[in-house]
Amino acid sequence: MARYTGPKTKIARKFHEPIYGPDKAYDRKPYAPGMHGQNRRRGKMSEYGTQLQEKQKAKYIYGILERQFRKLYAEASRRGGVTGEVLLQLIESRLDNVVYRLGIARSRAQARQLVSHRHIAVNGNVVNVPSYQLKEGDIISVRERSKSLEVITDAVASRANNYAWLEWDANQMAGKFMNYPERADIPENINEQLIVELYSK
Repeated sequence: MARYTGPKTKIARKFHEPIYGPDKAYDRKPYAPGMHGQNRRRGKMSEYGTQLQEKQKAKYIYGILERQFRKLYAEASRRGGVTGEVLLQLIESRLDNVVYRLGIARSRAQARQLVSHRHIAVNGNVVNVPSYQLKEGDIISVRERSKSLEVITDAVASRANNYAWLEWDANQMAGKFMNYPERADIPENINEQLIVELYSK
C-alpha cells in the first residue's frame, strides 16, 4: 500500500475527530464520509475492529506504512518499559516528526519532503531518510543553503508550540532532541494500549 495522499478531511471524518489538526471542512461535516454518512447506523464495533481502527488512526496521523509500523512495534516490545508508551516514543523520535514538532515544517508531510529533498542535517550531516531514528542529544538543523527557503521561513515564523523534550535555537535554525518524550508530553489522541492488544494476538 502506498502512502495516503488523498483528502485529509475524509480521513478525519472516518475517525470522527480532526486527526490532522484544525479543519473547517470537518467542522461543517463531522460525520462519516459518503451520501449516507450522517444517517448511517452501524452495530457495535467488535473488539478487533476498535483495535484495528486505533492502529490505522496512528498510522494516518504520523504517515507511517504498515511495514514500518510493525518494525517499530517489534523494537518497542524488545525494549524495557510499557510497550505502548515506548512505541509512541520511537515514533515521536523519527526525524520527520521532530522536524514538524520543531516548527521547521507546518505538517508531517511537509517535514518528510524537506528531509527527502536534503534540506535537513543531523549533527552537521545531511540526512534524507524521514524515518531516521534520533538519539538523545542529536542536533537537527536546516542546511545553510536552505535557510532562506520560503516554505521554511514561513513555518518558523509561525511556530507556536514548544515541547519540553525539544530545544529550539531560532538564530541557528536548529533544535536539540533532549530526550524521549513522556506520554503526557505527546498531544496526539491515541490509545496505544489498543494497538498493543492488536499486535499481541
